[in-house]
Amino acid sequence: MLRYVGYIGYFTVGVVIGILAALFGLGGGFLIVPTLNFLGVEIHHAVGTSSAAVVFTSLSSAIAYARQGRVHYKAGLLLASTAVFGAYIGAWMTGYISAGELKVIFGAALIPVAIRTYRKKTVEPDEVRLGEMRVNYPLVPVGGFFAGIASGLLGVGGGIINVPFLTYLGLPIHYAVATSSFAIVFTASAGALKHYAMGNVETVWLALLVPGLITGAQLGAGMAKRMKASSLRKAFAVVMALLALRMILKGLGLPVP
Repeated sequence: MLRYVGYIGYFTVGVVIGILAALFGLGGGFLIVPTLNFLGVEIHHAVGTSSAAVVFTSLSSAIAYARQGRVHYKAGLLLASTAVFGAYIGAWMTGYISAGELKVIFGAALIPVAIRTYRKKTVEPDEVRLGEMRVNYPLVPVGGFFAGIASGLLGVGGGIINVPFLTYLGLPIHYAVATSSFAIVFTASAGALKHYAMGNVETVWLALLVPGLITGAQLGAGMAKRMKASSLRKAFAVVMALLALRMILKGLGLPVP
């Protein structure tokens, strides 16, 4: 009986993370890494397992967003074209960085992005059509490369860079979230393969979380469709800031609320 209760608990955790992942186009690693670490998984293994889990989360949410017609495929493929190389490099870098340093880097990477995202003006999705959006395509691969490094190094999908970067280049927040989810499928796959080769993927934890992650991603994509752009943007920023502070405190060995 207790075993089934445990399975339900892991499924519920996966659903919650999947909802937030799809809602913000982040892949879910920003929650999977600290969650696994909190449950006792060593940080490098938490990052590796998260990279693998993000593949399933992003694929589920990308399918849901594709049905809504909000994925900018050209921008997404350009992001992925360089992100896969960055993810491989980021995963390799984890072998040379201590657990504490990795946590501080994770948090420090989120804070400036959260501040910028919170302050940025938004455009409602119904105010512009996908074919009418003007995107600075030559810059997209640049952001993809750094998003890839973040993905492999931190175990996130790369959305912490993708979403604000795409909005900066001209995509409304709803389309940026959807396109980020699409690009993360490729990015996370590259990082996960490298982490698996390094022995950083805990397959048992992966199997426990994935069903809930897939379910939650479908729910989150539906919720995002009904949210106002300004609300989605501010919620995205607040979640990142809170998680950033928590990870920095843990990395420095300070008490965490």
